[in-house]
Amino acid sequence: MKSICVIGSGYVGLVTATCFADLGNHVVTVDIDARKIDKLKQGIMPIYEPGLEELVERNVKAGRLHFTTSYDDGLAQAQYVFICVGTPSAVDGEADLKYVRAAAQTIAEHMRHPLIIINKSTVPVGTGDWTADIVKKSQPEPVDFAVVSCPEFLREGSAIGDFMSPDRTVLGSTDAAAAQKVAELYEPLKAPIVITDIRTAEMIKYASNAFLATRISFINEISIICERLGADVTEVARGMGYDKRIGPHFLQAGVGYGGSCFPKDVKALANMALTHGMHPQLLNAVMEINDFQRKQIVLKVRDLLGGSLEGKQVGLLGLAFKPNTDDVRDAPALTVARSLMNQGGKVRAYDPVAMETATAELKGLALLDNAYQVAEDADALVIMTDWNEFKQLDMKRIRASMKLPILVDGRNIYDPQVMHDLGFIYRGVGRGYNGEGLHD
Repeated sequence: MKSICVIGSGYVGLVTATCFADLGNHVVTVDIDARKIDKLKQGIMPIYEPGLEELVERNVKAGRLHFTTSYDDGLAQAQYVFICVGTPSAVDGEADLKYVRAAAQTIAEHMRHPLIIINKSTVPVGTGDWTADIVKKSQPEPVDFAVVSCPEFLREGSAIGDFMSPDRTVLGSTDAAAAQKVAELYEPLKAPIVITDIRTAEMIKYASNAFLATRISFINEISIICERLGADVTEVARGMGYDKRIGPHFLQAGVGYGGSCFPKDVKALANMALTHGMHPQLLNAVMEINDFQRKQIVLKVRDLLGGSLEGKQVGLLGLAFKPNTDDVRDAPALTVARSLMNQGGKVRAYDPVAMETATAELKGLALLDNAYQVAEDADALVIMTDWNEFKQLDMKRIRASMKLPILVDGRNIYDPQVMHDLGFIYRGVGRGYNGEGLHD
């Protein structure tokens, strides 16, 4: 059994702490937010993540997982300390490291024995060296330590599975012995472990997310071309995906990427390139296409409503940036909702789990109890998140309750011909004929 301290009880920190505890380690999670810690002690989760609540409860009962606001308590027995704090984007896209700085300084002030400090937060290349300097300067008296970069690759909605069955673990450090000790923590997961220098490890995280975001923007640009030429992007992507060099992943055309990782990481990588005198042409294009994809949804709704949204009732199904999470950070649905309201539309919405988080982010949005209430007397209905719940709706009932039969499917979850046959004026993303007249 290893003794681990995790700084931060947000998405990455809580999942990391809980999963390490479930592997049999003693884990203490430290957070300066006393309210959050009190709720965790009561078994109330700060985030929605399938399976997490049950896993936390099991490990708390087993005495392996603890929560505190005290760095002294967290570091008392720790051999390893993971920094899992937020790194939000500044206006120019540069990652804001104030929380990492605060964590590093406080660790230094409270450490009384040698520690391995692991950066789990997504941080700019060079932050590992910067963290080491902060710890060294902030120590009241010298205590040995090493800094290791271990970027996270957790997908919201499947984070526990991703932690327990990772594609790989990436470790970077100038201290080979320290990196090897961290590798021992991950060995029970039976996945490849990549050990490299600290800056390369940090870059692997950014390059990975930027590449996935690029695939999404690529297929979304193809979807725009498909609409103009009368092709169906879902079939195009399927045909492409059979090629082993390409594969099917992240080729689902839709409303664009969102969440806490892709938008922030692509911006940060572009900012790093600019700061060092380069012109990140591809990264800029990825971001521009993603922004345009959200605008396209609004344009489709407006065009189908005769060119004006003034006074029109528009229903949104889905607020979270993806299914199986309540995260609405940079969610396409909120961007679309703001734009619709700014143009005079009356917007109401439903999401299975993200209603509370959406309320905190966007005022004036009417939230209803289910999809059928959202559709009632609506001039248009827009699918923004591909929750399974929405794939099983009674679409005849939906059609009958709407004022106008306009359906904009931002996730391509419905068959265009079936929707056309039900009487909808249907528009998907990149579906050239959209079901209209295919068999007339």
